[in-house]
Formats: sequence, structure tokens, C-alpha cells
Amino acid sequence: MDRQRLGRTLGGRHGAAALAREAGGAGRGPGRGGFTLLESMMALVIIGVGILAYVDAQSAFTQNNTWSSHSGTATLLANEIREMVRRLPRHDAVTGLYIEGTGAGATLRGWGLESGEIVSTDIDDIDDLDGAVFGLGGTFPGPIDAFGNMIPAIDDDGNIRSDEGVVRSLEGWTQRVTVSKVDPYNFNTGRADNYEQASSAQLPAITVSGFPLKVTVVVQYQSLTDVAPQEVTRVTWVVPAQ
Repeated sequence: MDRQRLGRTLGGRHGAAALAREAGGAGRGPGRGGFTLLESMMALVIIGVGILAYVDAQSAFTQNNTWSSHSGTATLLANEIREMVRRLPRHDAVTGLYIEGTGAGATLRGWGLESGEIVSTDIDDIDDLDGAVFGLGGTFPGPIDAFGNMIPAIDDDGNIRSDEGVVRSLEGWTQRVTVSKVDPYNFNTGRADNYEQASSAQLPAITVSGFPLKVTVVVQYQSLTDVAPQEVTRVTWVVPAQ
């Protein structure tokens, strides 16, 4: 009888120890679930860096796409002025370019807009364009096309935009034009508007209207967030003397 009680007692102690070992092992085994605080923080950092990189890439793409669009528009507007110049004589076909008077009282006539030329479609020679600004705050509404007509704004559906029947121009864009005389032997050397070349042993005489003309077109854009117009493109070419 004593041996049976002793066996049950030892068996119970061994069973309790085994249960304890099994319970402890369950808490430390490789199959435990959940994340530690450090792991969660690292995951948040990785996700945050990825989101920031994505946002930065999208911003750079948008800026590049906008600049490409603006560059294309500016090139088009500069070429409109160039095509306009191609169809115009260098100086007014009626008045020409000449110097009136002599000495200190000599006055250049025919450079710039003539009397009665008040709108862009009145421009009929190249020197009329000197100092002309087509667009926001300029001397003429604009921008303009090769025939002097204002280029209208177009909506997303391809329709011309207007306010109460008044056609809106291409907003934010400006064409600035300068025209100057240059030396016929060196286009990098400018000459005054009233300059004439006297004849010499080496060079022939050139009248005031006989010089090449350098035309420069600067196209600017001003968005709603810009405090001043920004230059987008600049085109310069020389119209040779005839």
C-alpha cells in the first residue's frame, strides 16, 4: 500500500513538471504571432520613405511636363513673328526710311510705326516691330499670329474661350520684339537707326535704309503664381539688305 501511494505521488510531481515545461515552451517557440514596437516603427519608416519618393517623382514629372508644354508654345509664338517678318518689307513701301534735314537738325523719318498704324494688323514693314510688345501689359493685345491677329485661348473641348462675347487671348503669354540695324560685314556690330556709311577707298557708301536688320523675339510667360513674366525662349535672326 505504501509503495502505491509513493508511485502516485512521484507520478503527479513528474506530470506537473511536464505540464510546466510544455506551457513555458509554448511562449518561446518559433511560431509566436504579432510584431514588436521596433518592427512596427521600421515598417512605418520604410513606407514613409517610399511615399515621399513617389510624391517627389510625380512632382518632377509634372514640372518637366509643364516646361515641355511651355517650351513648345513659346517656340510656336516666336515662329509666328518670324513668319510675319518673312512677308514684310524691311521699311515702309510708301515713306521709306530717310533723314530729313542736315547737321544738328537732321531727323530720321520712317522708323517705327507710321501715323495711323494703331493695331497689330496695321504693321506693314519690319521696322514697325521695333519695341512692339504683344500680350499682357504690351503695346498691342496678344500674342499674335503671323497675320497680326490675336491668338485666342482654347478650352479643353477645342472651343474658343470668351467672356460675354469677347474673345479671350492666350493667357499669360507675351511676345517682345526688337529690331536693330547691323553692320553688313559683321552682324555682331550694331548700328544706330540713323547711321549712314560714307564711301571710302575700302568701302562703298550705304544709305540709311541699306543695312541688314537684326530681329529678336523674346517670348515670356507669367502664371497666376508668378510675380513677373518669365522668359521661356528667345529667337534672333538677320534680314539681309536687299
